[in-house]
Amino acid sequence: MAATIITTEDFVQFKTELFAEIKKLLTPKVEPTSPSRWLKSHQVQRMLSISPGTLQNLRINGTIPYTKIGGVIFYSIDDINAIMKHNKRNAHPNGRLF
Repeated sequence: MAATIITTEDFVQFKTELFAEIKKLLTPKVEPTSPSRWLKSHQVQRMLSISPGTLQNLRINGTIPYTKIGGVIFYSIDDINAIMKHNKRNAHPNGRLF
């Protein structure tokens, strides 16, 4: 029976491989084609601090696009962020506040 000698370098390599495997197991898996996030009316109202009537007016005049499925209205968070960015006023040219 042959003896196997384990060196310090072997332990270092083992540790590196072990940590890599643990990191891979603990890293959350993100779907590569995750769909955009959809919000309901009450979430948009809270996000923008507006009333239900104001949100309805924004829908009616075409400011905020929406999707209606059954009786539930959904808004794309990407659309809302784009509208907020498009309507931004008094922004400093280089993005700084001071």
